[in-house]
Amino acid sequence: MATGPGTAPPVAAAQSSLPREVYVLSVVGGCVMLGLGLVLPVLPVYAATFGAGPAQVGALVALFAVMRLATSPFCGRLGVRFGDRRVLVAGLLLCAVSSALTAFAGSYGQLLVFRGLGGVGSVLFSVSALATLLAIAPADRRGRAGAVFEAGFLLGGICGPALGGLLAHIALSAPFLAYTALLLAAAVLTLVVFRPGRTAGAESGREVVRLPVLLRDRRYLVACLAALAQGWVLFGLRSALVPAVVVAWRYDVTWVGWAFTVSAVVQALLIMPAGRVVDLAGRRPAMIAGTGVAAAAITALVFVESYVWLVVLLSVYAAGSALLNAAPAALIGDVVAGRAGSGVAVFSMCTDVGAAVGPVVVGIIAERVGFPAAFGSGAALLVVAFAASWTLTTARPTQRS
Repeated sequence: MATGPGTAPPVAAAQSSLPREVYVLSVVGGCVMLGLGLVLPVLPVYAATFGAGPAQVGALVALFAVMRLATSPFCGRLGVRFGDRRVLVAGLLLCAVSSALTAFAGSYGQLLVFRGLGGVGSVLFSVSALATLLAIAPADRRGRAGAVFEAGFLLGGICGPALGGLLAHIALSAPFLAYTALLLAAAVLTLVVFRPGRTAGAESGREVVRLPVLLRDRRYLVACLAALAQGWVLFGLRSALVPAVVVAWRYDVTWVGWAFTVSAVVQALLIMPAGRVVDLAGRRPAMIAGTGVAAAAITALVFVESYVWLVVLLSVYAAGSALLNAAPAALIGDVVAGRAGSGVAVFSMCTDVGAAVGPVVVGIIAERVGFPAAFGSGAALLVVAFAASWTLTTARPTQRS
């Protein structure tokens, strides 16, 4: 059976159902995102009770991303040495300890330490979860497996903030304790369901692909570029600029939440069809469509001057983002042959780099040049990813065992 870098494996063999572990990973990811949604809106208010000002709150948020970046290079080696299942559970438990300690913190300094610990646990979980997904999902269904996985994150992210606000009325520490309970439940579920040795997506006879080899593979580079652009746009443009723009138009901050909620619902509705497109139409068409739609939407934001059009374009971006939640991960799975290693960790790092650097650079551009130029930075990255996606070509056929 022949496959190529920009294509999905043939459809004829793609009729088996997904392994149950894929759905369990989705539930686990949903618990993690639901918990994050519970605590993120409360975190600035909680920090303020220890005398933290805006700059200190910003440092608290940034530290989480910095610790993710600092830990990422070690995740691949840990997964190979100890097994992705163990690293995944360790990440969940570390996040649980971090959240529980945060609930009983006595100072801003303790908050910093505990939040940093959570960043370490977060990246251990996210890298090992993706590596596990690529190992257990059959090669011809990686797009759909990625979509199911992302669906859990999306639903958790949609529900979390509202529930966090309700719990905060009980006590500011309540969301952190609820997050701890969710993480412990997710860890237990992982231990009960997952068994070592389930590697339906790992090609027999293939060893772990080393990073120098991956960096010479066009598929890998294009997937990493798309991940960088996504991190930059989602956390730099959308999270940092959109609220400022909406408030500048004299809308209440509640309208920011509605804009994000509508776009999140659109993405949640489209994520499963997007996964099927990635498998049935192929990686290359999905990458081209995803980056193209996302780039067009962000480019159009440069010229928007009304709230309604802002919501429309954020929803259009969400449609492209649905494809970009499934296609790059499927490409990575094809390149690493479903096996863990540094390749998955570096791919995850690309999103984190965009998330950590994007807000700072975008903020500087917005202050010194203006909002249109800041939106343009994200559009430029997506356009580069769009152009790179066109270079994905069908390679010489290889025999699949």
